[in-house]
Amino acid sequence: MFSVGAFLAGRIIAHLDMDAFYANAELVRNPALKGLPVAVGGRRGVQPLPGQQFPTLAQYQGRGVLTTANYEARALGLHSAMPTMKAAKLAPNAILLPADFEWYKTLSRQFKAAVGELAPNVEDRGIDEIYIDLTEETDGDFEAAIDLARRMKAAVTHATGGMTCSVGLSENKLTSKIASDLQKPNGLSVVRPAQFQEIIWPLRVGKINGVGPKAQEKLKLMGVQTIAELAAQPVDLLRERFGESYGLWMHESAHGIDRREVTLYSEPKSISRETTFEHDMHVRRHRDNLTQVLLQLADKLSQDLARKQRLAKTIGVKVRFSDFKSLTRDTTPGEFVANADEIVQAARACLKKVAFDEKGVHSTIRLLGIKASHLITPADAAIEQAARETRNAKGQAQLFLDLEDAP
Repeated sequence: MFSVGAFLAGRIIAHLDMDAFYANAELVRNPALKGLPVAVGGRRGVQPLPGQQFPTLAQYQGRGVLTTANYEARALGLHSAMPTMKAAKLAPNAILLPADFEWYKTLSRQFKAAVGELAPNVEDRGIDEIYIDLTEETDGDFEAAIDLARRMKAAVTHATGGMTCSVGLSENKLTSKIASDLQKPNGLSVVRPAQFQEIIWPLRVGKINGVGPKAQEKLKLMGVQTIAELAAQPVDLLRERFGESYGLWMHESAHGIDRREVTLYSEPKSISRETTFEHDMHVRRHRDNLTQVLLQLADKLSQDLARKQRLAKTIGVKVRFSDFKSLTRDTTPGEFVANADEIVQAARACLKKVAFDEKGVHSTIRLLGIKASHLITPADAAIEQAARETRNAKGQAQLFLDLEDAP
């Protein structure tokens, strides 16, 4: 059996997770929402009824899903990814607001900047969560880390106009992420190396980030429902049932072993934009509407690429039909793609590869998306283009010499 904390001992890693981020972001600019059940999702067209200050779920008609719900709404049974019409049946009087991602990104930048002022070794994991390596600032002392975590929490609240976050502290990223969820909202949970078995082992295996529903079902058939029960399984059995690498990872995770370092910067591998329609779109009858959506997605994707200073080698499209089945198609044009016109041209080439029908489920779609992948910086693109031209020139020269030397 592995010993807890056998790898990279002496580190202190924090996982900071914002509480109900989207919903609480709405409370920052609408203080009147405080204490009320609030869900985020739906479309912008929903307006409050006469005498109401905000629209409610009872007014919603459509097929979207909730992006998030605050804790008052969660107490009524609402949660992220819940179909909005189902949410309306559970809590018709809960407030429904449209997502405003530009506002959320603004608050995201603000809370990350506030944390960076106190501890610069930050790994960005998305709009509402980060990892922070506190080892250097605390000399590996957990008491000092707790004090610093409290100051980070206060700085986040100040920078965002009142939003709260939950922090987990431990020797590694995996355990800290589990810990940050133990006392939400506005929690601070500490798992010292000697406490891993006491605090983490009683939890359900699904608390380990990476053990998804399918793995949980498979483990349940093995009689494994808690992390302690997973830790008791022979590693060879886990490798046999789940594959070499995943089985070993599960075994190590259950023993509190995580070798990953906090990564200060990660290259974007792809950027995508997509939209789900309120009503199915027929590929012919709604061609004009779909064209406008395609142009808008391409324009937003072009702006994303410009903001991240990237060009794309490959463009792909994603289509989800009315039966919820999805497919993707992609193309590599040969030239680096950056502007909206180039993206649209490449996306249309991808769409030609999709076998749409005149009737039936493959004649209507409920989601359309565009993805830019194999990203490259303009400088690297210029170097690659120059190398390509050099190779082509050498090839032509070689062909000329072959002809010249031919008898």
